[in-house]
Amino acid sequence: MTSFLVVTVKRTALVVLLILFSAMAVHAQMQNVADRIVAVVGNEIITQSDLDYQVQLYVFQNRIDPAAAGLKRQVLDALVNEKLLLAQSILDSVTVSDEEITQRLDAQIQALIQQYSSEAKVEETYGMPISRMKREFRDDVKKQILIGKVQQTKLGSVQISRRDVEAFYAAYRDSLPKVPASIEISHIFMIPKLSSKALTAALVKVQAIEDSLKAGADFAELAKRLSEDPGSAANGGDLGWVRRGELVKAFEEVAFSMKENEISKPVLTEFGYHIIQLVGRRGEQVHARQILIKVQRTEEDNDSTVVLFNRIRKGVMAGASFAAMAQKYSEDEETKDLGGDLGVVPLTQLSPEMQSVVDTLKPGEISAPVKLVVGSKTGYHILLLKKKIPEHAMNLADDYKYVEQYALTQKRNQEFTKWIAELKKRIYWEERL
Repeated sequence: MTSFLVVTVKRTALVVLLILFSAMAVHAQMQNVADRIVAVVGNEIITQSDLDYQVQLYVFQNRIDPAAAGLKRQVLDALVNEKLLLAQSILDSVTVSDEEITQRLDAQIQALIQQYSSEAKVEETYGMPISRMKREFRDDVKKQILIGKVQQTKLGSVQISRRDVEAFYAAYRDSLPKVPASIEISHIFMIPKLSSKALTAALVKVQAIEDSLKAGADFAELAKRLSEDPGSAANGGDLGWVRRGELVKAFEEVAFSMKENEISKPVLTEFGYHIIQLVGRRGEQVHARQILIKVQRTEEDNDSTVVLFNRIRKGVMAGASFAAMAQKYSEDEETKDLGGDLGVVPLTQLSPEMQSVVDTLKPGEISAPVKLVVGSKTGYHILLLKKKIPEHAMNLADDYKYVEQYALTQKRNQEFTKWIAELKKRIYWEERL
C-alpha cells in the first residue's frame, strides 16, 4: 500500500536528537574536515556529513538496516525537499516569533521530562542543563515551525469526503495497522502546597549562603559546593547564555532586571530558592549563574492534598460531576477546562506508574489519590477510567477518525509530491550524490 510516512526528515524531533546527542558530536567533528557538497538548493548546501548524520537519525527512528538499498538517496531527497520548503518560506515572507519557538521548545522538553520522570534526571542523563538544550535546538525548532507554516498554507485546506474515506478503506483495509489497546480516561491533578515550615527551612539555608556572598565568598565555589541544581552546580552554577522566555517567569524577571556582576536576593520559584549572579547581557539574552536551594515538601503538605482529594472523590462517587470538580480543582491547565479529559490514550504511552493504577480500575471507577508526574511537576491525581478499548482491526464503525486520518494523509502526500515537483521548476537545485 501507499506509504504514510511524514514527508520530511524528522531532524527536529527533540527526543530523538537528544538520544543521539553523541552523534551530533561526530557530526561536528566531520564538519571540521574537508566535506564535499552532495546537493545545492537555492543558496543552501547539503554536505556529506549532513547526509550521513541524517541517515543515522533515519535508521534509528525507523529501526531499519543502515545498508538498505536506496536509503541514502531517500534521505537526500527528503533533505532537498526540506531546503525547498525553507526557500519557499523566505519567498512567502513567512516569519516565526521568539515566543512561538519558545513554546514549541518547552513542549518538546516537557515530553522528554515526562519520559524520564524528572527534570533533574534529564539533565543528569545528557550532562547539560535544560537551558543549554533549549539553546542547542532553537535554530532547528525555528526551521521546523517555518516548514510547518508553509506546508499548512499549501496543504491545510486539503479535505476529504466520507465517500473518499470509504473508498480508501475498501482499497487498504487489509494493510491498515491494528488499533492499539487503549483507554479513555480523565483526571484531576493538584500539587501539594508548600508549608511555611518547609519554606522557612529552605530560606534559612539560602540566607546563610547570601551572607557568605556578602562577606566576599566566591559565587562559583559556593555553587559547586552547595547548589542543589545538578545540571549547573558542577559548572559553578553557570547557566550560559539564555534567551528571554527560556526561564521560569520569577527567575527571568529578576535576571533581566539586574546589572552585570550584580547578585540578587533569594528568588522563590517552583524549584526552590535561587540566588542569581548576572554575568552579562546582550539584547534579549542573559548569561547568569545560580545557586539553588530546593524546598523540601513535608508529609503534612502531602497529607492535606490527599485529604482534599478524598473529599472530592467521595463527592463524585455520591453523584457529583467529575468534570465540574476537575474544572474547579485541577491544576493541569491543558485539561482542566475540558473537565480533566485526557481522551483516548494507547496503553503503550502510559508511564509504568499510571499503568499500575489503571490496571486496578474497571470502567466507571475512580482511583484513590496517587502520586504521579505531569511534565516537570510531581503531584497527586485521581483518575476516572471511562472505557477500556482492546487491540482490534481497524474498522469504519468504531475507528472512522483513524481511517479518515490515514486517508487524508495519503491525499496530502499526493498533493505534496505535486507541489515539490512545482518548486523544483522554480527554485534552483542540484544533487551531486
